[in-house]
Amino acid sequence: MTPKILSMQFSRSAKYLLSSKKILFGTIIVTGLILISILAPIIAPFDPNQQNRKAPYDPPFWFSEGSTEHILGTDSLGRDVFSRLIYSSQAAVYVAVVGTIFTALIGSAVGVLAGYYRGRVDEVNMRIVDAWMSFPAVLLSIALISILGVGLQNVALAVIVVDWSRFARVIRSETLNIREEDYIQAARSLGFSDFKIIRKEILPNLVPILTVIVTIEMSIAITVEVLLSYVGLGVKAFTPSWGSMIAEGMGYVQTNWWVATFPMITLILVILSINILGEGAREKLDPKIQTN
Repeated sequence: MTPKILSMQFSRSAKYLLSSKKILFGTIIVTGLILISILAPIIAPFDPNQQNRKAPYDPPFWFSEGSTEHILGTDSLGRDVFSRLIYSSQAAVYVAVVGTIFTALIGSAVGVLAGYYRGRVDEVNMRIVDAWMSFPAVLLSIALISILGVGLQNVALAVIVVDWSRFARVIRSETLNIREEDYIQAARSLGFSDFKIIRKEILPNLVPILTVIVTIEMSIAITVEVLLSYVGLGVKAFTPSWGSMIAEGMGYVQTNWWVATFPMITLILVILSINILGEGAREKLDPKIQTN
């Protein structure tokens, strides 16, 4: 297949997907978040850790005491809230991307093998999954971070270690259904190898459900990073995070509400956008929905 044909197919697929308002809205927000995290040093007006002890808790610019220099105000150390919001997106994007990619790869591999081969392979894998899922996810994450230490890499690792079993269970269930379809039996009768059946027939039909759980996992990964940073077990000191911003601002939320409110609003908007994107993709990609 020539690059020109591939380009035309990609263009048609993108146009088809973006015809959904949910996908379009979610894509705009998620793409914007990624671009902001990459361009943070360029678009942020201040260094996120730059302190101004003469201007603690300056309100947003629309208040009479505020200024356009700090459009969303400052925190207790006089650090610019807007700049810290921008830089905090780097932590969220890193954990969401790295954590979700490896969680999906590991969990999907286990789920596909268990669902396709069934029998002893399925029994062994699912017993491991059941045992792993019996641990409370939050407590397991905190325990892992306590052992590994704080830092974005360790937060992403905690997401992978805790959540791979969720992918495995869902993908295994879906694979069990797909392997009984007539076209799978036809592929076997034609002499297709197990690897070819999985690659050509199983995996493409897992795309709709994978799309949904990947977006859900991205939301979970961001939430985990924020929660761990909120309790001081996420990012390292002086690394901006929405969680640490919320934690700092909660003690003064009645008087200096902007410190905690803006990262809360940002977090809610991002998670809702990711979920809307996943729902829109499922509606467009799931053949069961398309036929109804």
